[in-house]
Amino acid sequence: MRGDLEWGSIPGLVRAAAERYGEREAVVDGRTRISYAELGERVERAAAACIANGVRAGDRVGVWAPNTLDWIVSALGAVTAGAVLVPLNTRFKGAEAAYVLERTRAKLLFVTGTFLGASYVASLRRAAGEGPGVGAGPLPGLPHLEQVVVLSDEAAPADFRTWKDFLADGDGVGDAEVRTRADAVTGGSPSDIIFTSGTTGRPKGAVITHAQTLRGYEVWSDLAGLRKGDRYLIVNPFFHTFGYKAGIVACLMRGATMVPQPVFNVDTVLANIAAERISVLPGPPTLHQSLLDHPSRDAYDLSALRLVVTGAAVVPLQLVERLRGELHVDTVLTAYGLSEASGIVTMCRRGDAAEVIASTSGRAIPGTEVRVVAPSGAGQPPGTPGEVLVRGFNVMQGYFEDPAATAEVLTPDGWLHTGDVGVLDAAGNLRITDRIKDMFIVGGFNAYPAEIEQLLGLHPDVADVAVIGVPDARLGEVGKAYVVRRPGAVVTADDLIAWSRREMANYKVPRSVEFVGELPRNASGKVVKGELRAGRNR
Repeated sequence: MRGDLEWGSIPGLVRAAAERYGEREAVVDGRTRISYAELGERVERAAAACIANGVRAGDRVGVWAPNTLDWIVSALGAVTAGAVLVPLNTRFKGAEAAYVLERTRAKLLFVTGTFLGASYVASLRRAAGEGPGVGAGPLPGLPHLEQVVVLSDEAAPADFRTWKDFLADGDGVGDAEVRTRADAVTGGSPSDIIFTSGTTGRPKGAVITHAQTLRGYEVWSDLAGLRKGDRYLIVNPFFHTFGYKAGIVACLMRGATMVPQPVFNVDTVLANIAAERISVLPGPPTLHQSLLDHPSRDAYDLSALRLVVTGAAVVPLQLVERLRGELHVDTVLTAYGLSEASGIVTMCRRGDAAEVIASTSGRAIPGTEVRVVAPSGAGQPPGTPGEVLVRGFNVMQGYFEDPAATAEVLTPDGWLHTGDVGVLDAAGNLRITDRIKDMFIVGGFNAYPAEIEQLLGLHPDVADVAVIGVPDARLGEVGKAYVVRRPGAVVTADDLIAWSRREMANYKVPRSVEFVGELPRNASGKVVKGELRAGRNR
């Protein structure tokens, strides 16, 4: 049965999972192990606290935290209360997070205290601690943000809330009120706003409904073969569709056990696979490559691993063959998606040849169409590259409160322009060959040159800048910046890279800088990045 019809909404899915899978293990987070019944209770308690704190249907609620049980509970609790989830990238700096929160007028934020040595609370306060002073919240620069709740057991500043105190507020909200609020959420209600960046460099929020999410990840679970009893190591970040929906939502559907891992570390991955008998491990190719190449791999029992789903970059045929041959993984699949299409567009099928899995991202998922078109809009024959277009239930409702940007990518008859260049073969398998938007992928994270260029342009010594992706043995691709200095400036490459590390998420930071007298531009004034790429190895 289609997921959107069976469960109706994500709150309906959470309740059904609690009833259907009961005492089956739902989440393993460090020493904490909870059942599906316990997860359902925790989510309802978090929903009650949201209701007690004034969250209404349609309000936006942000979560800025790594993969943990608290992320799962706070996010699903907010959604059960009728809120629209706004996941924030854990690599964001304070200003980047503040932009998304203000853009969505988020009412409530769940935030981690310290992660990877950085205080998210302090970072946010620096970015949004000053402003016009309107609004009742703790951050003057974010007047719509009424409360900030610090997750886990960490102490919170006086004007923020602790997770424990926040949850206690829900004690006065009855089960019936929570159930009524959850039942009011329909398939057509927005479930989340996933932020992505376009060619303008400003992040845009793709609005996805409950029905789209449920239907898309019922399809994903079916094609991947996810099943009850699977133990799923979720390394893909929860702030990304791959982690949240192909992870949390898919596990809720099938009764699989979630084992969230906050940071990708190959030693931790190996230890988790062995200790927790992990059977499912989706992730970018770099994750699986590092697993195969680890010098101590044979010291770990990886025999339970049976399903790998990858994508987001070129997948070497040798990687597929090694996963099957050396680790005896039964199912290795590749897929392609983007936030504007609910994160899922094409997917390989079990039984596909290794060559198909390695060289393509599979075929359109059921209920969708994929076309490859020339600049004129005419369809391209198999084997001929063109822009990839997709139409179907998975295509977003639009960019949040941005009809102009929505109209740029969505045609009146429902086709989404992905901005990616691809080739279809005779069997309908899609191979992505280039990116119109110049996006490149750093260790599985999408990096958008226009956004990075915009940030670099704020440096007082930078007159002009262009960024491209260049090959990197460890991360797949990294950024390289071509910079024109301002007259009299003596800024060095090391200076700019160090500055960038303070001002932007790490995956966006250029790993190299080349100073040039001017950037190559065409007659319309646009930078000709093809010329930069042609000389990128010089």
